[in-house]
Amino acid sequence: MRADRLVATLLFLQTRGRVTAREVAEELEVSERTARRDLEALASAGIPVYSQHGRGGGWSLVGGARTDLSGLTAAEIRAMFLVAGPSAVSPELRTALRKLIRALPAPLRPDAEAASKAATTDGTDWSRRPVTAGTPLLDALQEAVVDGLRIRLGYVRPGGPAGTRTVHPLGIVTKAGVPYLVAGTEMEQSEAGEESAGPGHVGLRIFRLDRVTSVEATGDPVVRPDGFDLATAWRTLAAPMEERMRGATVRGRAEPTAERVLTGLFGGRLRLGGQRADGWLEMEIEGPSPEVVAAQLAGLGARVEILEPPEAREHLAGLAAELAALYGPA
Repeated sequence: MRADRLVATLLFLQTRGRVTAREVAEELEVSERTARRDLEALASAGIPVYSQHGRGGGWSLVGGARTDLSGLTAAEIRAMFLVAGPSAVSPELRTALRKLIRALPAPLRPDAEAASKAATTDGTDWSRRPVTAGTPLLDALQEAVVDGLRIRLGYVRPGGPAGTRTVHPLGIVTKAGVPYLVAGTEMEQSEAGEESAGPGHVGLRIFRLDRVTSVEATGDPVVRPDGFDLATAWRTLAAPMEERMRGATVRGRAEPTAERVLTGLFGGRLRLGGQRADGWLEMEIEGPSPEVVAAQLAGLGARVEILEPPEAREHLAGLAAELAALYGPA
């Protein structure tokens, strides 16, 4: 990403004193044109960088100026590396962390190195399916968000065919290990479960990374809605999806031994009450529909009993009859 390159360019300047655009390009493995543009960007941002033409010329920091990270406290550095260290799955991020450690004041480096190795991230769930590991598509989306460029997004709709659309990437949100793209699009059609229209001429929608098939930059600038804030937009877009997850309520009773399993299955959608006269626990579960909740409870057998609504009981009875017919005695 460009921000990474700018930091790496500045640290390279500090190390070498004077560099040419070609040397920067070779160090960072970019084109000479890109290196020159990054050097100019540093100068435009107020960094005391200047160029000298002619033989023996190049780019230098005025008066040998250096970035000074000593303003960071030991606690701030520790917190930063505890967060960044487990995420350093890409060679670029690992290189950036090493460079950042070298830029720290010497007394703070051992603590930073220890913090960077104090935690790790397993990018798969218990079935070994990747959920947090970086991918080329995720890298491309992040670059488009940072660079503020529209993209042509290949996307597979739930239950529908793959398609391509031009969107305005505005931010990446990771929920429960799954990355989502928040983007603006002028398309009006709704995609149930994945997108929601937002205010203004550019509607805000959500795209799951695991349904993205391709990312192609267009070179056109992103149009950002007035006053856009990623956290606020995500809460607005996620609310209808969360409501659909709580569209129905199933009530019943459960044996106390089933409490741990129920908590694992339903989390915050489960409410267990006090103990009944029969020794069982009052149970209330929210879910997308009575039938979905009933199907999820089927594996607990006689350790739970649905009392209402009737359609949940009927669906569970139907499942029981199917299983008995399939697995019962001939």
